[in-house]
Amino acid sequence: MAPAIALNAHAKLNLTLDITGKEGGYHLLDSIVTTISLSDHITLAPAAENAVEVIGAEIPPAQNTATSAAEAFSARFQRGGARIVIEKHIPVGAGLGGSSADAAGVLLGMQRLYGAPFDALKEIADSLGSDTGYMLTGGFARIRGRGEKVFPLPFAKMWFLVLVPDGGVSTAACYAQYDRMPASCLPVSETAEAALKKDVFGAAKYFKNDLCPPAFALFPAVEEALACARALSPYGAGMTGSGSAVFALFESREAAEEAGRKANFKSYVASSVPANGDAKEIIWKKD
Repeated sequence: MAPAIALNAHAKLNLTLDITGKEGGYHLLDSIVTTISLSDHITLAPAAENAVEVIGAEIPPAQNTATSAAEAFSARFQRGGARIVIEKHIPVGAGLGGSSADAAGVLLGMQRLYGAPFDALKEIADSLGSDTGYMLTGGFARIRGRGEKVFPLPFAKMWFLVLVPDGGVSTAACYAQYDRMPASCLPVSETAEAALKKDVFGAAKYFKNDLCPPAFALFPAVEEALACARALSPYGAGMTGSGSAVFALFESREAAEEAGRKANFKSYVASSVPANGDAKEIIWKKD
């Protein structure tokens, strides 16, 4: 039987998030994303007879995409199961993609235990969540559709301060609130991509998220956190996913850490991570 393996499942930030329409009941997105060094730690040990056990994921198995990922892999390939331990560091319900990161990490771990073509992993990942397929590789990318269309972008080293208000925002509730509000944002992802390739810090002025208004309406602490982030004089700031986490871009680790000491929210300093990167999970944290 193969030995146990360990890997990091990285959080992501939506630097831009344009909502471009709706199809089959799902909202369509156009978003510039990057994975960051904040991550969950996953350990997988092989188990016989396709049995799957997930420990520490904080979500009941029936709703847990990490469990669904392992079960889908075992059902498809019939090569064995796994005992999976997830050490959580990514805040839950913050728009940082922790659930998708764990599901992608489990699929990659199962692939390392038993072998499987990447295309098959991507197919399973896309069936589990909108950005799970992207999380299989991470790095800088532009994602479209429901998040299943992934277009890699050149890596850019960035340092972020991530602020996380207590409590979370329901993604479903946020999209429902978006549908009830008038659309008022122009798309920026195309412009942001072009700017990012020329000037990392200059591109920060295009950080924008169409879900900010509904998230603010549902959970005012998100708007307070974003105002706090902007008051720290970053190159740019924004909200990731449907919230509640917000982020600010700084020129260096030291600058981000100094800003974090001034913030009155739980905060993390993390760097962007290249595709298939495996950096440490937390650079600096303030509770």
